[in-house]
Amino acid sequence: MNSTRNVLNIILILCVCLSWGCTDGAQKRENGEILTHTIELSSLFPSSSLPCVLSTRASNTKSSLRVTHRHGTCSSLTSDKATTSPDHAEILRLDQARVNSIHSKLSKKLTDRVRQSKSTALPAKDGSIFGSGNYVVSVGIGTPKRDQSLIFDTGSDLTWIQCEPCVQTCYSQKEPIFNPSSSSSYYNVSCSSAACSSLSSATGNSGSCSASTCVYGIQYGDQSFSVGFLAKEKFTLTSSNVFDGVYFGCGENNQGLFTGVAGLLGLGRDKLSFPSQTATTYNKIFSYCLPSSSSYTGHLTFGTAGISRSVKFTPISTITEGTSFYGLDIVAITVGGQKLAIAPAVFSTPGALIDSGTVITRLPPKAYAALKDAFKAKMSQYPSSSGVSILDTCFDLSGLKTVTIPKVAFSFSGGAVVELGSTGVLYAFKMSQVCLAFAGNSDDTNAAIFGNVQQQTLEVVYDGAGGRVGFAPNGCS
Repeated sequence: MNSTRNVLNIILILCVCLSWGCTDGAQKRENGEILTHTIELSSLFPSSSLPCVLSTRASNTKSSLRVTHRHGTCSSLTSDKATTSPDHAEILRLDQARVNSIHSKLSKKLTDRVRQSKSTALPAKDGSIFGSGNYVVSVGIGTPKRDQSLIFDTGSDLTWIQCEPCVQTCYSQKEPIFNPSSSSSYYNVSCSSAACSSLSSATGNSGSCSASTCVYGIQYGDQSFSVGFLAKEKFTLTSSNVFDGVYFGCGENNQGLFTGVAGLLGLGRDKLSFPSQTATTYNKIFSYCLPSSSSYTGHLTFGTAGISRSVKFTPISTITEGTSFYGLDIVAITVGGQKLAIAPAVFSTPGALIDSGTVITRLPPKAYAALKDAFKAKMSQYPSSSGVSILDTCFDLSGLKTVTIPKVAFSFSGGAVVELGSTGVLYAFKMSQVCLAFAGNSDDTNAAIFGNVQQQTLEVVYDGAGGRVGFAPNGCS
């Protein structure tokens, strides 16, 4: 059997050479540009026993927070690291629920749903996107400060955490639930305040009153929800980055798939989002790098500190019915240096956005078909395998140590060309099922979404004041 396998491997290597050329292990243009990635397959399956590798950027920049993968070796949310391996099929199912929620919001097909808490009756519209995400930061809240693990989300605006007392239900979280009565800097917000009136645009629901105190309610596309009081509190990012009077939700009735974390840090474009509230200090500028695997950390940095000079910017486009989202204009995709034949209207008609919480990039059906066909043609030397969930282009790489894949790049308006890192192209279930990490939308009118697998290792810069988003390689180092 071993000799047979070795012969097959030699044949595969010969096929790679015939298809790509074997100079330095990668295909090149005449100008020397390398058009492929050669990936160690072991890197697609990080072991839970590997030590955590820390990002130097988060350690060396004053306004930076360390980013960890919620299920990874570096996460503090689960003490038993053996239980942190995610169920990929479940991740993709939840990812589709988030995407459906985004598309529902953008298409105005919103339905009102009502949930009751013991103290208030709140209309909770399905106007907020699915809230469960993969990447977590720790923020100090209150006086004295209590460190809280928060999912950060560019698709959400209102920051909220679970609070005592739990009026009806609270989900399980790692840290003690925040008790506002133990903080000297906590204040409830009046229901006659401008901030309470702003809840409608930030959450999809108007604020309501309970004994003259503003009550918020936010429900996500998977029926997760948080209900509680709109309040003001001190937020401590680092010892030198402390903010008094930040508006946030103090949730006394919370339910859903947020298990482990204390709540959510809203990084959207609404005036109640954290970047908007800290605009006098950071000018609505923040950046992040999502780590290449769950055994590495990345960073979330506020302000311009540490931003690479090589960042390429593209203007933020306006999305009707989705003004909190960071819109992008995709103009082209290249595979292995070859521009795909996709009509401009395929991208411009539905529009596109970038989202830190969506896992797999979604493309219009015609664009995805072109990408899939070009990628499969470049990967013809590898046996195909069955698809999984939303991923339908998969390969059997059993017995191999490396795989050579074509580079994939996105071109955005304004001339920004973003080459995806080697970890931004494939999604691995097992050696016999390694898939192209893209999916097609079900409808030509649904917006494209640039997801977080494709963002891994990139420095992604959000310049809200300048109306632009930027990208640079090697963002975690």
